[in-house]
Amino acid sequence: MKRRLRDALARRTMFLLSAVPGALVALIFLGLAGKSRAVLALNSFAGVLFGTTWQPLRGSFGLFPFLAGTLWVTLAAMVLAVPVSLLTAVYLSEYASPKVRGVARPVIDLLAGIPSVVFGVWGTLMIVPFVRAVASFFGATSSGYSVLAGAIVLAIMVFPTIIHVALEVFASVPQSLRDASLALGATKWETTRHVVLRKGLGGINAAVVLGLSRAFGETMAVLMVVGNVARIPRSLFDSAYPLPALIANNYGEMMSIPLYDSALMLAALVLLAVVFVFNIGARLVLVRAERKAE
Repeated sequence: MKRRLRDALARRTMFLLSAVPGALVALIFLGLAGKSRAVLALNSFAGVLFGTTWQPLRGSFGLFPFLAGTLWVTLAAMVLAVPVSLLTAVYLSEYASPKVRGVARPVIDLLAGIPSVVFGVWGTLMIVPFVRAVASFFGATSSGYSVLAGAIVLAIMVFPTIIHVALEVFASVPQSLRDASLALGATKWETTRHVVLRKGLGGINAAVVLGLSRAFGETMAVLMVVGNVARIPRSLFDSAYPLPALIANNYGEMMSIPLYDSALMLAALVLLAVVFVFNIGARLVLVRAERKAE
């Protein structure tokens, strides 16, 4: 009897502990939503989200320039990161020797562990002058603090996320499928392209979405190189002002301005909702890919 009671108590305790992370996410959502009510009482959600004027002293809290800046930097970073990451994962999974694999994996892990502020400093010293020179070469005028600078730094930061997930996906492809393809006369590349990549397509999509969610919420490194100008970018050489940078730069300052705190909490809520949707979508795709591989 005592053993059954202990077993039931342990089961319920572990269930409660497992429910804590989900409850914390719900509490964060509720807290941000509660803080956002003040600005939404005077402006519609669509009006704030798609407004193009950010003038807190006049009561204008349009978030669209910041949302556009986030999308510009994130999508440009993914365009740079996805091909490099996937080709790296393909090489390490299908072509590299065990010795090369053993050296490359710790380097990728090290890249994932570098603090974002270090990437920001490196981007300021190296990438910003590079982008300025590239803009001058193409006849454009740019300070270097731009969407492109943020995208390059962000792409390097999401490399480990996409590479690690893609490697796990490729490892889940049965070796027997590779052997069968090679036995039928296919080359190594044909086997990789038509068997490994096709079989792991769902997982690759999940890797890309996880990288996208990682990039979408990055703050410090992007804040240091993107320029922080509250306007909608028109090209890769324009400055931008992503949502995370807006929150990091302004929260704690000028809180005496009416609705300022509420507008920033609404921006945080929008950011959290987008990242949450990306992560849930990536998880669902990855689970589906694992089931197909079984």
